[in-house]
Amino acid sequence: MDAIIECQDVVRVFISRALAGAGKKREVVALDGLSFTVPRGIIFGLLGPNGAGKTTTIRILTTLLTPTSGQARVKGFDVVREASKVRQQFGLILGGERGLYGRLTGAENLRYFAAVNHMSRELAKERVKELLQMVGLDTASDRPVEQYSRGMRQRLHVARGLLTDPEILFMDEPTIGLDPAGAQELRQLIPEFAHQGKTILLTTHYMLEADELCNQVAIINKGQIVASGTPSEIKRRFSKVSVIEVIMRQSQPGATENLKPVQGIERVISSSDGPLQKLTIHVLPGIEVKDEITQVLGQSNIESLVMRDPTLEEAYLSILK
Repeated sequence: MDAIIECQDVVRVFISRALAGAGKKREVVALDGLSFTVPRGIIFGLLGPNGAGKTTTIRILTTLLTPTSGQARVKGFDVVREASKVRQQFGLILGGERGLYGRLTGAENLRYFAAVNHMSRELAKERVKELLQMVGLDTASDRPVEQYSRGMRQRLHVARGLLTDPEILFMDEPTIGLDPAGAQELRQLIPEFAHQGKTILLTTHYMLEADELCNQVAIINKGQIVASGTPSEIKRRFSKVSVIEVIMRQSQPGATENLKPVQGIERVISSSDGPLQKLTIHVLPGIEVKDEITQVLGQSNIESLVMRDPTLEEAYLSILK
């Protein structure tokens, strides 16, 4: 598959004045030789902790920032030398409160952005009606956006990003701040966009979201790619633990501490599974500890004991450790 988004050795340095010392400047390296490619027609997740460089990458790819050095291209167009052509290729869907006008209605917001994109009045009218219906805001289209809930605003962000029916969608933490129902609604829309042939670059720090949605992921830390591949490949290659889940019939407050001395156990996490206690036990690969766990917890108190593959989040934590 041909690459539709490319970053090659991209560096971005921010310069700010230090708090102490007049005239002194401090350099902050947000991206440090970032390189990756996104094939056409997939959902690509750019993952990483806060401050890793995800949003800076999106801003460069959408021509809102220029790289200090290196090269970035969208559909073959250079983001610096051919910025106007790049802007014609994508839609941008933001998370949170950014990018909408609260005093305008939902429909007025979309008509404004349609005009900014030089859409004819006839096409804009048809497209706005179609999108408001698609995201479930048709009955609220004449209400000011300042009266919208956070979930409604996020759906309006989606409609805005789709106005020009772009081939590429940049989604910068689109579910941030949404309640579980609103986040799930949005997650259900994203695969539909991919089925329409769109390429999606999604930034998120929600590992479950990335595992559920993405065909490929890249993990960024301190401005560099530290791992990339499919979610399954990441889990196989980078997780440094095996995982055992134990459901107990009766809670044992001291179970976590009692298991820590067992050789090979790296971490024990206690949680609840309904009325039952659940232990998630991280074990060094290749070490058999089932018998020791059973001995410590008591066979009669174990409802179930199963081994499972590590999650993307567990692999992610191993990479960043």
